[in-house]
Amino acid sequence: MPSAPYDSLVSALRAAAQNLISDRAVEHRPDGGMGQILAAAVATVPGADVGGISITEHGVIDSPAVTHDDVRLLNELQTRLHEGPCFTALETPPPDGVIDAQDLTRAPDATRWPRYAAQAVEHGYRSLLSTELSLRGRHRVGMTLYAREPGVFDDTARTLAGLSAVQAALVVNGADRAAHLRRAVDSRDLIGQAKGILMERFMIDAEEAFRMLVRASQETNVRLVDVAHLLTEGALSVPRNSVRNPEKPGPRRSPDPN
Repeated sequence: MPSAPYDSLVSALRAAAQNLISDRAVEHRPDGGMGQILAAAVATVPGADVGGISITEHGVIDSPAVTHDDVRLLNELQTRLHEGPCFTALETPPPDGVIDAQDLTRAPDATRWPRYAAQAVEHGYRSLLSTELSLRGRHRVGMTLYAREPGVFDDTARTLAGLSAVQAALVVNGADRAAHLRRAVDSRDLIGQAKGILMERFMIDAEEAFRMLVRASQETNVRLVDVAHLLTEGALSVPRNSVRNPEKPGPRRSPDPN
């Protein structure tokens, strides 16, 4: 197998990795990183003409990165028809995570997705190669490459697409982790603001204010962060003397001598 395609892909992946090395790049522009990797894959995988990275969840396909609008249209078509490589990957995932169609005008590929295949051919594409990046339950992230010629995705193409998929999967995972961390920090700050409001209003300490938030969450079956949000936005009004802290009961009244 010639080394030139590998050398070209390695160079492209190295350049993409250098742009993604900081958390800031992954956090704020994950689609940009995926777009770079996708463009490198289309340029280096033999036969590939266009491509896209898709996220399939709850029966809907999102397209965070595409090299041509045709790919976005074909993903929207898959969503409408509930038919195509993304849904096949979810319903009958292949052991190696790769789905290919050598000729969408002939069986078995034409009959596997009859309506989708006909539309792909109408847009000028005869073959495809879809590689899984992540699969968790009904949530799948994949990279699909399309070719205008049939039978172009051989073992070399599968290997090169797989290398690109590994890099793209790291970007997707990094973006997910960054988003999770950002949400955690935002939630902590919001809860801190809500505690401050309760501390000022009821002259209590931070621990007692947090217990009040927890009780409100448990009694209303509303998430703690949502209770905090309602309180900080003023949508949850709590008069100063409307709540007595059960941890600090008020003074006991003397018995009535009468």
